[in-house]
Amino acid sequence: MRKGYVISFLVLANLFWAGNYIFGKYVVAELSPLQMTFIRWLIAVAILFPLAHWIEKPNWRAVWKHWKMLFLLALLGILGYNMLLYEALRFTTSVNAALVNSINPALIAVFAIWLLKEKLSLMNGFGLLISLVGVLLVLTRGQLLQVFQNDYNRGDLLMIAAISVWTAYTLLNKRLGGLPTIACTAVSALLGLIAAFPFFLASGFSYPLSPMAGAGILYIALFPSVCSFVFWNIATQHVGASRAGIFLNLLTVFTAVLSLLLGNPMTAAQIAGGLLVIVGVILTNTKKRHHLPAISESAKRFVSK
Repeated sequence: MRKGYVISFLVLANLFWAGNYIFGKYVVAELSPLQMTFIRWLIAVAILFPLAHWIEKPNWRAVWKHWKMLFLLALLGILGYNMLLYEALRFTTSVNAALVNSINPALIAVFAIWLLKEKLSLMNGFGLLISLVGVLLVLTRGQLLQVFQNDYNRGDLLMIAAISVWTAYTLLNKRLGGLPTIACTAVSALLGLIAAFPFFLASGFSYPLSPMAGAGILYIALFPSVCSFVFWNIATQHVGASRAGIFLNLLTVFTAVLSLLLGNPMTAAQIAGGLLVIVGVILTNTKKRHHLPAISESAKRFVSK
């Protein structure tokens, strides 16, 4: 049952992040990456602190003792990744950004094995490979050779930088094991806002926004910022960085599905690719005679609400 909760968190985190790719493409037309990042986390922080206090009842002084690590995580996951993603969306499509993002699970797995000494079985590695093939089928509409023919632009290169930053964030997040997850996310986001505030003031932000941009920034603040980060951080601490990373392939599938709902057609090859991703995720989470570590008390309280 506990494992089911963790997997659900990883799936939902990527579903909400897929919406970030879609809505971000619209919002970036009116706001700079810095403005988008600052506003989304300003709204998110107003939700995260009361949420942490209600669910986790943390010892805030103990959390703030780790402010240096939390500030580093803010620079990477709160500011760095999001600003790079939104800047990338100015030059490339949501789907192409998701294509580059499909490299992220392998990148996390390699560095987790190298730096954290995590282990992937042969079955887990096979699942990783199947998921990657499924992602490429989704994005190339069944014509895999197109991957080598794409003319990668500035946006694609910025996405490579973004996934490198996210890999570092995911690996470092493991060091916060035992600390209340929502409280750590809240403090990290606040530290990121403090660091970005002078730059936001100098950015020339103007209000009001169009209805589309306003709805987009509200969605990004509530779901990718609050829900996805909380779900991701809880899951990473309990399932491991390498095995959590494979779920990032679902982001690509969800992005393609959302694009379909917006009127873009989807081929049989893309549907088959999506199914391969799901099979790969299942295989990557197959672990013989081992069980997930027990979820912390704060996480238990969170899932029981």
